[in-house]
Amino acid sequence: MRNITTTCVDIEYLVLGMLENNVYIVSDGEATFVVDPSIQPDAILEALGSRTLDAIILTHHHFDHIGAACALREATGATVIASDIDAPYIADQDLVARDSRKTTACPVDQTVSDGDIVKVGNMAWKVILTPGHTRGSMCLLLSPEFGKYPDKAPVLLSGDTLFYGSIGRTDFEGGSLDDMRASLKKLAMLPDDTVVAPGHSETTTIGAERQRVFACYA
Repeated sequence: MRNITTTCVDIEYLVLGMLENNVYIVSDGEATFVVDPSIQPDAILEALGSRTLDAIILTHHHFDHIGAACALREATGATVIASDIDAPYIADQDLVARDSRKTTACPVDQTVSDGDIVKVGNMAWKVILTPGHTRGSMCLLLSPEFGKYPDKAPVLLSGDTLFYGSIGRTDFEGGSLDDMRASLKKLAMLPDDTVVAPGHSETTTIGAERQRVFACYA
């Protein structure tokens, strides 16, 4: 288990699978959610320990981000949340199978759209729809204006939209470089001190990616 240093919420993560997915466990002491459970539900449950899992948030529909979602939902009763665009590709086994991987479809209990607020415990995460990697890719922002952390840096769960020094691939079905450019422009408007927790690779900040990424896709 690894930790992201942030004083507003506790963010831990496991690196799982051949694609080295970051599986996040986010808690504010009142409630806990998991982001993009790729594989190994037992390992995720062990990492949760005695904490109750309140929600499972899926940033997009690719197999390496939803592989353990169904098993976790069945084991915990947690609410599964995804964008209204990608939800059908997560919940329909025929559509899931098009990813050509052995992945079990997962019911989506709550769908969200751009600008919606996802409330888990005392946390209020703003949905930022960021198409480009998939049509319904999304990021989640915990900002002082949406939570109870007026003096803390924002946190962005960026899925496969923004990485350390890179972006998500746009050559998969449903991907679009033009859409990705537009999505990056939205993220570039966030404060420099925003902590970025990506779906793969190491943590970064919006400020650090302003020259490494945003300048390249302006």
